[in-house]
Amino acid sequence: MRPLIGITGRRYRLSVIEGADERYGDRCLDSYMSDFATRIAEAGGLPVYLSYDSDATDMCQWLSAVVITGGQDVHPACWGGDTSVVRDIDPRMDPMAHDLARDEYEIALVRAALDHGIPVLGVCRGMQVLNVALGGTLIAHLEPGSVSHLSTEAAPTDGTTDHLVTFEKGSLAADLFGEHATTNSWHHQAVDRCGAGLVVTGRTSDGVAESVELPGAPVLGVQWHPEWMKSTDPTLTWVVQAAKKLLADGHGGEMRRSVR
Repeated sequence: MRPLIGITGRRYRLSVIEGADERYGDRCLDSYMSDFATRIAEAGGLPVYLSYDSDATDMCQWLSAVVITGGQDVHPACWGGDTSVVRDIDPRMDPMAHDLARDEYEIALVRAALDHGIPVLGVCRGMQVLNVALGGTLIAHLEPGSVSHLSTEAAPTDGTTDHLVTFEKGSLAADLFGEHATTNSWHHQAVDRCGAGLVVTGRTSDGVAESVELPGAPVLGVQWHPEWMKSTDPTLTWVVQAAKKLLADGHGGEMRRSVR
């Protein structure tokens, strides 16, 4: 049985697309990065796109793993940040504006996945959502420094030589990557105080958190974009394999098994 892997996305109005028929400009579109689905399918999983309208708890009775993807900043109201800096922009009109509906859905999804014991992978923004879902806080803005976190390079890329991540010995990340890995990077926010049980297992030389884990559980957050790495990156293969193991052990995808 191939495991169902849920993938999150974003929602915006068709009017933001250049050349879109104006008659449908106020209609909304759910958008997903297809690279995730491609990599997950290649690894042996069945990718499933998740709408905000799909109840998080109900979905986790069907899914065998969840991938929280990248995108806009997490609203500071979700983690006790400074809300005075938030611009009052409809996220459906600006794909990079804060989107509380997305934040709330993905936070609920992480918590439901943890309650059901299914694997969770957080990518870039998704790593920050994972931290916030567990009660952690974020650095609102990384000032330019010795490491380039907000790359000007276009995707896909393996990043630059200064973006070397060092992993903690004995961690899941170290098992996957070894002692070091050069990764890509497109973010200006970062994990600050870790949420309950979460630990930082990878950092760049400036101390910025690049991977987090929940010891003893199949939970991993990475600050880079494995779906856009040109070289082999085991992150998405890991989440599929973790989901397969859960199914083989008789856990995960409860409703799917019940209707077979």
